[in-house]
Amino acid sequence: MNEFPSTATAPQQRPKMTDVALLRQRARQHIEEGAVTEGYAANREAVIEMLNGALATELVCVLRYKRHYFMASGIHSEPVAAEFLEHAGQEMDHADRLAKRIVQLQGEPNFSPDGLAARSHAEYVAGTTLREMIKEDLIAERIAIESYREMIAFLGQDDPTTRRILVDILAVEEEHADDMAALLDGLKD
Repeated sequence: MNEFPSTATAPQQRPKMTDVALLRQRARQHIEEGAVTEGYAANREAVIEMLNGALATELVCVLRYKRHYFMASGIHSEPVAAEFLEHAGQEMDHADRLAKRIVQLQGEPNFSPDGLAARSHAEYVAGTTLREMIKEDLIAERIAIESYREMIAFLGQDDPTTRRILVDILAVEEEHADDMAALLDGLKD
């Protein structure tokens, strides 16, 4: 006797397409909500709050990477500093994308320095040596990776646009973690 349940399922029914006249009628309703239409399935307020947490995280990462860029010193510092600067620019791009999405969802991106560190998932740890800086950036990237994975899972299929943005950012954060791990490995005594 098979101890596993059957994985055979009935064919999934695809949702029916809405009549064009009805689509046109719905588009004329609540136009002040911009991109947020009747078909938006996520909890918009929760998504905006989540995105503002991600925005704070990205801004803290920009600040930490910029500090590390300027403070990097020593024989191995030039290529590491260049990597810090490149990552700072990419983190700023992430922040801009998140802020733009927040506005599309009729929210307000929170750029206020008041409470920025508290809203951020990653910490701002300065580090004094090149090794410490790389290590702290790697830790922050690992935090960002897990945060983005959780956000993507939270959204499910309810907000495909935000989900796509987060998936794209996650891929870059994974690259950053790989870069920092390689740099850390290259500095082994």
